[in-house]
Amino acid sequence: MMDILIRKGRIIDPAQQLDFTGDILVLKGYIKEIAEQVDAPEGIETYDAQGTIVMPGLIDMHVHLREPGEEYKETIETGTRAACAGGFTAVACMPNTKPVNDNVSVTSFILDKAAKAGQAAVLPVAAATVGQRGQMLTEFGDLLKAGAVAFSDDGLPVADAAVMRLVLEYSRNFDALIISHSEEPSLSRGGSMNEGIVSTRLGLKGIPAAGEEIAIFRDVRLAALTGARLHIAHVSTKGGVDIIRRAKAEGIKVTAETAPHYFSLTEEAVDGFNTNAKMNPPLRTEEDRMAIIEGLKDGTLDAIATDHAPHSSLEKDCEFEKAANGIIGLELALPLTLELVRKGHLSLDDIARLMSYQPAKILKMNAGSLEKGKPANITIIDPEQEITVSRETLHSKSINTPFLGKTLKGIAKATIVNGTMVFQR
Repeated sequence: MMDILIRKGRIIDPAQQLDFTGDILVLKGYIKEIAEQVDAPEGIETYDAQGTIVMPGLIDMHVHLREPGEEYKETIETGTRAACAGGFTAVACMPNTKPVNDNVSVTSFILDKAAKAGQAAVLPVAAATVGQRGQMLTEFGDLLKAGAVAFSDDGLPVADAAVMRLVLEYSRNFDALIISHSEEPSLSRGGSMNEGIVSTRLGLKGIPAAGEEIAIFRDVRLAALTGARLHIAHVSTKGGVDIIRRAKAEGIKVTAETAPHYFSLTEEAVDGFNTNAKMNPPLRTEEDRMAIIEGLKDGTLDAIATDHAPHSSLEKDCEFEKAANGIIGLELALPLTLELVRKGHLSLDDIARLMSYQPAKILKMNAGSLEKGKPANITIIDPEQEITVSRETLHSKSINTPFLGKTLKGIAKATIVNGTMVFQR
């Protein structure tokens, strides 16, 4: 922990409706003062933030850290280091580890490892059903006391509608958040990319958009039936955005996220059987991509999350149908989202809202704002500096991304977690 005065940055905080050039004083891990000019206490360290954007620490509410069980792909230490390099001060990790995070022991293990790593905060998402088998519910109360922030079988859907109804009903006892991996397995089974012209040309079995949309509609209606808090993960289709938009208009307690790859890429990225462009849900069409952007603009989609899914070459350097789903995203989310600002789709205030304020609100965190007295979780961004994506520039253990070799613009210059400068470029 350090005392520091951040000087002359462009400060953006949607929680307080702030957008001005000024200073932030951090003392003993908390934001002590924020103003156009703050007098520096004697002997305090200063950080020159001229030309940068200073916003509340970014929060990624959907990552896979692979530990325990698949440490050769990623560990909590390497994953949180990558998070800090990407400007994230906190990450919510999904439960599909080995063993599954469906009990207090695994939740405690994750939190202990994160504390020892001393990087970004880790928020465990526990499994909704034992072993993610979609049958018996986990002990929500015990898991929440141990530090879980939400429940999901992400990586898999809860295929049985009656079980999903029970999950949602049970969650109301704790006002717990349920995160839905929306997929109808009978439609997606055996598919390896979006169903359409490209899949036909490549001779690959496709996954129809309807497979995602049917599942979103089912879970939205179950949320309406139960009154539970529902969050839809990794939305990728126009139809999915439309369903969520209508659900919100009805007053249903639903929030939703998308990932940068769904507004940056289309199914065309799979051409040449590029396994680094294989994910679930798959990359969709240009029409879907534009609908995702529109959903971010009009508030239908509440958050941008990475769905950071590291894999080694063992899972990716193989036939397309056999390759694992998923790409890394923690270090690339910021430049990809800043591209939407450069193209006029979003504002910098929107980025702070979608990547910090609203994720914090959904997860009920004391974060997402630069308000005086709050813990000092701060991301300092250089919107002009470029980075070429390579093994040398990435902090993650894995490099499975279709952006490998590409030059992206806009990076995290520094990341402060609870008053500690955990990353500085």
